[in-house]
Amino acid sequence: MTSSPPRPGRDSRVALLPPRERILDAAEELFLRDGVRAVGVQAIAERAKTTKMALYRHFATKDALIEEWLRIVAAGYSTAFDRVEAEHPDDGRAQVLAVARFIAEGLPDIVRRGCPFVNSIAGLGDPGHPARRLIENHKADQRRRLTAMCERAGAHAPDDLSAEITFLLEGAQVSAQNGSVDRAGDRLVAAVTAALDRATSTINDGAAR
Repeated sequence: MTSSPPRPGRDSRVALLPPRERILDAAEELFLRDGVRAVGVQAIAERAKTTKMALYRHFATKDALIEEWLRIVAAGYSTAFDRVEAEHPDDGRAQVLAVARFIAEGLPDIVRRGCPFVNSIAGLGDPGHPARRLIENHKADQRRRLTAMCERAGAHAPDDLSAEITFLLEGAQVSAQNGSVDRAGDRLVAAVTAALDRATSTINDGAAR
């Protein structure tokens, strides 16, 4: 994976953070750049301008640090779903499209830094790793919420539609990361809209009867 440049003003911004937050910020930079397996605790401590001893006071192991970082990332996505549901109460179609736009708007950052979940899964190895289970639980919860949105949108088979949209959302992120599809954001929103149209059309409703 190629190195990504540090975020603008990082040194001055990070210097103001408490030690625990500095460690998490440093871990994020290095995990996304080099992968969770390749990054050592010493490198994280140096990046955070602290010591290994200080790092271990906040995180008992490197695995605990990985898990906490991914928990924060997952919480950010959950908050986005909360916001979508609050902004479009009871309007499932608007909720699904808002989720698609949220992912589309985040694709430039995926291009630059990669998807935290995709990047981490490969490095975690053990299927029973706590961080891997955290990702699986997060994805299951996200799928459940998306299925509920599809049901509110009037989809004839909400679970099938949410599976299709999940393929689209995650496929767009991987395609953006590896550069295989141009205008990935625009194409994603168009594809999700088309999937919604097919799944909620009155033609399908008539055929089902």
